[in-house]
Amino acid sequence: MTEGLDKIQDEVQGHAAESRLNGFIALFVAVVATFMALCNVKDGNVVQAMQQAQAKAVDQWAYYQAKGTKQHLAENSAEMLKVQLEMNAGLKPDLRAKVEARIAAQEAAAKKYEKEKEKIRAEAEGAAKEYDALNIHDDQFDLAEACLSVGIALAGVTALTKKRWLFGVAMIFAGIGILFGLAGFLHWRLHSDLLAKVLG
Repeated sequence: MTEGLDKIQDEVQGHAAESRLNGFIALFVAVVATFMALCNVKDGNVVQAMQQAQAKAVDQWAYYQAKGTKQHLAENSAEMLKVQLEMNAGLKPDLRAKVEARIAAQEAAAKKYEKEKEKIRAEAEGAAKEYDALNIHDDQFDLAEACLSVGIALAGVTALTKKRWLFGVAMIFAGIGILFGLAGFLHWRLHSDLLAKVLG
């Protein structure tokens, strides 16, 4: 009779331990999935900001090229007018003054375009730097989501197999994911080139 009671008691204790493990797993999955969803939303915003920064950089470089083209045209026009002025040494003074004024205007335009190009270049380089900075946070969120997904998957396998060590591995992956997610939210410079290369 005591043997039967012992068996029942062991079974009840086993079910209670299983129930506790499943409760921990459920809580773990809920917390990790919530954090992963927040990371996903923030990562979407980061990706949008990256696209805007990249578009701005491309636009500014195109604008820089256009100003460079205008600068070269102005410089070439000034040179051509100088050559024409030299070839026609006997021009009337009023006509000569008009050509010289045109040369001066073209040279001034070329200098103006040169100054504008430097400002545009600085804006383009600034947008490229912004893109690079955002890319670090995008990688952080990507790494966070990957590690959190693995953690959730391992927790699910733990619920099926009842192997507690597997839950420990799930918690390690989730911990790494939370660390990278926090790095993305808090703008830490934490970056794993190895993981980024494996996942990239």
